[in-house]
Amino acid sequence: MTEFMLNVQGTIHTISTPWVMGIINCTPDSFYAESRTGTAEAAAGQARKMLEEGARILDLGAYSSRPGADHVTEDEEWARLEAVLPSVQAVMAEFPGTFISIDTFRSGVAQKALDAGAHMINDISGGTLDPKMHEFVAAHRCPYIMMHMQGTPQDMQQNPTYNHVTQDIVKFFSQELPKLHAMGIHDTIVDVGFGFGKTLEHNYQLLRELHAFQLLGRPILTGISRKSMIYKALESDAVQSLNGTTALHMAALMGGSQILRVHDVKEAVETITLFTHLYPEGVPHLLPSWER
Repeated sequence: MTEFMLNVQGTIHTISTPWVMGIINCTPDSFYAESRTGTAEAAAGQARKMLEEGARILDLGAYSSRPGADHVTEDEEWARLEAVLPSVQAVMAEFPGTFISIDTFRSGVAQKALDAGAHMINDISGGTLDPKMHEFVAAHRCPYIMMHMQGTPQDMQQNPTYNHVTQDIVKFFSQELPKLHAMGIHDTIVDVGFGFGKTLEHNYQLLRELHAFQLLGRPILTGISRKSMIYKALESDAVQSLNGTTALHMAALMGGSQILRVHDVKEAVETITLFTHLYPEGVPHLLPSWER
């Protein structure tokens, strides 16, 4: 497997075996109710459990991005994060080499979070919803997770349309990453954005062709945990989607994903362990069908 290095606050960390990012939702309306943490005590408890189970990154989000979610103000988003961030940091101090990611598309929230001790930014809009975000990341030289989204959380699922979903999104990153690098942003991670402006068919095509994104030469983060692409296919719901999540996590790892963003850390870590036994030298670097 290709090794990637991330510079986190001046220290180099190598991703050789895939990492797990645990989701901590500081929102009252995230699509999976069990992931919601409304108090500092609940967030700290969830953080401890995830870190003990093997998470390397905790992703704190205070703006629900489920399809059709209500818009919240920047002040409200930060107030939710500010209420839980110190308690999560206190737990993380016991687990060296672990990091806090802030799930936000707002540079103002990102600024306050980094000032408060967070390590990286996870931007669902890839910079399209706040023109100041890339400038902010360049100034702070923090790792930046750039996700592809068609539209906004309020309208992204109304009629997502592509010529060829994988080629279109590879092109998006191929055009945007050099711009970031020219600004001095080198610690980038790409996320194809499963469920963000994609139909069920788009999502499964992207997963089948995930290896195409290896062409970008950057770590791939995959966020499919308990999403509707699983429970709609199984005709169930998010609560009953853990087994389906685990099955698709193995597919994502075989497609070259280096980070799994998950609600259930233990199961994801076990999947990675089995993957490394199945492919001790990593899966081969595969070209997409249109490049062969």
